[in-house]
Amino acid sequence: MTIHKEGFKILFIAIILWFVVNVSLFYLIPDLTLIRGILAIASLGFFLLLLQFFRSPSRRLTINANQIIAPADGKVVVIEETTETEYFKDKRIQISIFMSPLNVHINRYPIGGEVVYQKYHPGLFLVAWEPKSSTDNERTTVVIKNDKGVSVLMKQIAGAVARRIICYSKTGDKAQQCEEMGFIKFGSRVDVLLPLGTKINVELNQKVKGGVTVIGTFS
Repeated sequence: MTIHKEGFKILFIAIILWFVVNVSLFYLIPDLTLIRGILAIASLGFFLLLLQFFRSPSRRLTINANQIIAPADGKVVVIEETTETEYFKDKRIQISIFMSPLNVHINRYPIGGEVVYQKYHPGLFLVAWEPKSSTDNERTTVVIKNDKGVSVLMKQIAGAVARRIICYSKTGDKAQQCEEMGFIKFGSRVDVLLPLGTKINVELNQKVKGGVTVIGTFS
């Protein structure tokens, strides 16, 4: 397992803070060994939590032009027909994946093709499972069109804890299925909007792995 590049700066700062805090504790409370030990363990635990959050595990990716692959790790919290109002302006099947702080937070392209649309939207920070988070929260929208002309829309959505969305995509980019397209720091949600008639391969509350789990199959 490796550490994702988005974590390097934060983890470096965390190491410095851990060192400063524990050296300070040694001098400020030299006689209270138990309290000093508890605080040292607590600060180490926090650092390890950060470390696992930015992990980038190696995995065998699923590559298939007829399938839509999960763009993120997490739990499926929405499967429904909805009206998409930003790009397609028609009815689509929405699949939403909630990422807890314990999940891997790398986001990947669900299909391969060309990035035909990318836009960042400032917004609120409602909890990620709130239905309005898809339209009201800070988010980035990316649309990928495959070689057959079929388009899939993907949203990176900030939540109550996640306050930074990182998107590597730009309009005109070539998207490779399962390649990294971004990162959301500290838990949030990813929506995928698929054409009507797409076969859905997941169920509500199912846990999925980004780049591995097949969430849909083109008809």
